[in-house]
Amino acid sequence: MLHVFRNKPKYATVRTTKADQEVEANGAQPRKNADQLWTRCDDCSSLIYNKELQKNRYVCHHCGFCFRMSAVERLQLLTDECMFTPFDALVSANPLDFPGYPEKIAHYQNITQLDEAILIGEAKIEGYSCVLGIIDFGFIGGSMGSVVGEQIARGFEHGIAKELPVVVVSGGGGGARMQEGIFSLMQMAKTAQAVGRFKRAGLFYLSILTHPTMGGIYASFASLGDIILAEPKALIGFAGPRIVAQTTRQKLPPDFQTAEYALKHGMIDGIVTRSEMKATIGKLLSFHL
Repeated sequence: MLHVFRNKPKYATVRTTKADQEVEANGAQPRKNADQLWTRCDDCSSLIYNKELQKNRYVCHHCGFCFRMSAVERLQLLTDECMFTPFDALVSANPLDFPGYPEKIAHYQNITQLDEAILIGEAKIEGYSCVLGIIDFGFIGGSMGSVVGEQIARGFEHGIAKELPVVVVSGGGGGARMQEGIFSLMQMAKTAQAVGRFKRAGLFYLSILTHPTMGGIYASFASLGDIILAEPKALIGFAGPRIVAQTTRQKLPPDFQTAEYALKHGMIDGIVTRSEMKATIGKLLSFHL
């Protein structure tokens, strides 16, 4: 028998080009591969060049689907230049001594450059002062631990003290944070009570829902705005569509729990594109001075 492949190597070696070697020798970043240059749209499956996606405010130019943004990117999109003063930083404790939780917090602090899953402070939007809070999905899925709940409550208390409207941009799929147990679940009642005190003071609360806004965040402060807006095609609800379908054993509409479905059934007041969001917020704030 002729053993054709006996002396063939098991693995092929991909040789670096001279250009790649020069880049590495100079300490520069190596060239990006195709996966780092393109992004596939979750809604229409179109491939989008990342630079074009960033230029278009992370909105698919084929179908209008809004990709997630970091809290810092959204802050830059919504606020007037250099018009944001953050509240004092708070960092999560580990009340249940959950294994690995402090390391997880430190990891996401390093990735997002945030202290916690919310960026909140006093801001100006279109010249109008307000309290602005932004949930960052990139920090443990935007889940609400004790720090997020405390910062939201402080935001409404600050609004009462200074008679300022409050704008909260929600976006989280994790709901309450399991590593904090009941301390996390308590934040749903805590934030809802803070909204109640704020409304009794006669002040304006604008809630903006982005993709996705689910779980405990939606079931507390996110759904209690005087006016509730959403970005196009955002997923909105308490439990996900698959869980609802399995529980009810019913076939759900194809647009179930989207922003469009919520608007059609009176759960939100409007859908606003990302490019028009800042101007819309400014107009609403001007009506509620």
